This record gives sequence, structure tokens and C-alpha cells, in this order.
Amino acid sequence: MSGELCLNPGTMGLRDVLYFTNPGTAIFRKGDYPWLARVRVRVQGAGGGSAGANAASNNAVSRPGAGAGAYGESLIEVSALGATETILVGSGGSGGTAGGDGGAGGASQFGGHVMAPGGNGGTSNMVQGTTAVTSQGVAGASPGTGDLRIGGGAGGPAIRLNGNYCLGGAGGDSQLGEGGLARSTQGTGLTPRGYGAGASGAVSLGEAQTGGAGGNGIVIVELYG
Repeated sequence: MSGELCLNPGTMGLRDVLYFTNPGTAIFRKGDYPWLARVRVRVQGAGGGSAGANAASNNAVSRPGAGAGAYGESLIEVSALGATETILVGSGGSGGTAGGDGGAGGASQFGGHVMAPGGNGGTSNMVQGTTAVTSQGVAGASPGTGDLRIGGGAGGPAIRLNGNYCLGGAGGDSQLGEGGLARSTQGTGLTPRGYGAGASGAVSLGEAQTGGAGGNGIVIVELYG
């Protein structure tokens, strides 16, 4: 015998942690855990992708960073769970084509209990040129649902000093990830680290550059017995 029958339900503490990282849907079945008393669910929405950039020769253009996904969590008693709960993991937003906007990140969700929206994609809001100019970064995702609800971090602004020097905006930070690094050289938008953060903006000094992809979301389910 395992000895579990000697323990009072709800007094065993944390017994397992499930990590759902693949974008798409999955199913949680509480019947797979007969000892389950409650779950703590942590949900991170996906980050936005940044815009691409395309400047003519002897011109420059940079893009702001993309927004991060929101975060939510709840402590849920087993009696409030359905026999099955659908889990949704958001996919990071796609990087924009040269001169095109980035895609928005997808929402992540645990049934109808917790939902965290995805971050906004970066925009192509600076025209090519040689004079000093700035462009504003995009806002992060608004809070979703759950006992604790936190919005995503905003993307950083883009800066052009002249036709040879630019700074692409940093991606927005999430609760479980770090946005793509702001870049000061010509190149594509940089991808974030962790989960749910936004990509940094692309920089073009005469060559077409694509945006970076946002970070995927994650759903973490802590099982308490």
C-alpha cells in the first residue's frame, strides 16, 4: 500500500506541476488525479511580433518593440472544476514582412477560469528618411480574468538619429519572459526569452529586414492533494 489512504484530503500540499508549452489546445482531466483537492493555475498570454523595415539606399528606418501578453492566476477548488477543462496556449505573434506590421500574440486560457490576452504586434509607424525622429512603442495586453490579473509590458520606442544610425525598440517584458533586445545595428527584430514577451523592432539602413516573432504563451497547473 502507498499509505495515501492514511492522509486527509487537502493536507498533502503540492504534489505535481504540469507545464503546457505547445501552442494549441490540450485537455486537463481531474479524474486522472483522484487525490486532487485544488489547483493553482498560472496563465501567460503570448507576445506580439515586431514589424519589418525597408529603407531606400542612404535612408534609415527603425521599428518599435511589440507588446507582451498578459498574465493571470487563480486557486481553484476541485469541486469547481469540470470533469474536463480545455487548456489553450497562445502562439507568439509573427514577425512582419519588410515594411509590414507584426502579428498579435494569442491568448492563453484554462477553461473558463483564467484567461490572459496576447500582446499587440509592433507597427510600421516610422517613415524612411535621414532626419531625427522617434516613434512610439505599442501597448502591452490588457489584463484578462482570474484572481490575479496583470497586463503585459509595452514595447519600447524606435529612434532614428540620421540616415546611418537607428535604434529599434525593445520588446515588452511579460511576467514570465524578457522582451527582445533593442538593436542598434541593421537587422531583423530579435526574439524574446522565456514566455509571453514581445519581439524587438527591426532596423533597416538600406536593406529590407523582417520583424521578430513573439514568445509563445504557457499554462502551468499546480496540483495540490
